[in-house]
Amino acid sequence: MARPDPQTFAREWVAAWNDHDLDAVLSHYADGVVFHSPRIAQVMGNGEDSVTGKAALRAYWEKALAHARDLFFELDDVLVGSDAITVLYTNHRGQKAAETFIFDEDGEISIAVAAYG
Repeated sequence: MARPDPQTFAREWVAAWNDHDLDAVLSHYADGVVFHSPRIAQVMGNGEDSVTGKAALRAYWEKALAHARDLFFELDDVLVGSDAITVLYTNHRGQKAAETFIFDEDGEISIAVAAYG
C-alpha cells in the first residue's frame, strides 16, 4: 500500500468536495474502487449500498450533488490506521460523518466506506 500523507490527503479531499469538483475528488480513486455508503440506496433508488468502479461512483455522486447544491464539509479530524485513513467531518446538514479509505499500491483509493451519525 502506498498511502498518501493523511493530513494533506484530507485537506485536498475536503477542498475538492467543497468546490464541487468531481474530477478532483475522483482523482484519488482507483478505476476499480468499491465504495460503500447507506446513501447510495437513497440517492439511486436501487436498494444497493455499494458501487463498483469509478464510472459508477461518478454517476452516484453526480446525482447526489444535483440534490445537495449546498454541500459543504468541515474537516473535524483525521485518523490513521495501519492500512487506512479515516476522515471525520461535519456535512452541510450538521451531520457527523466518517469516510475510511484503503489505498492500493499506486496510492489510489481501492475501498472506501462512508458512515453517518
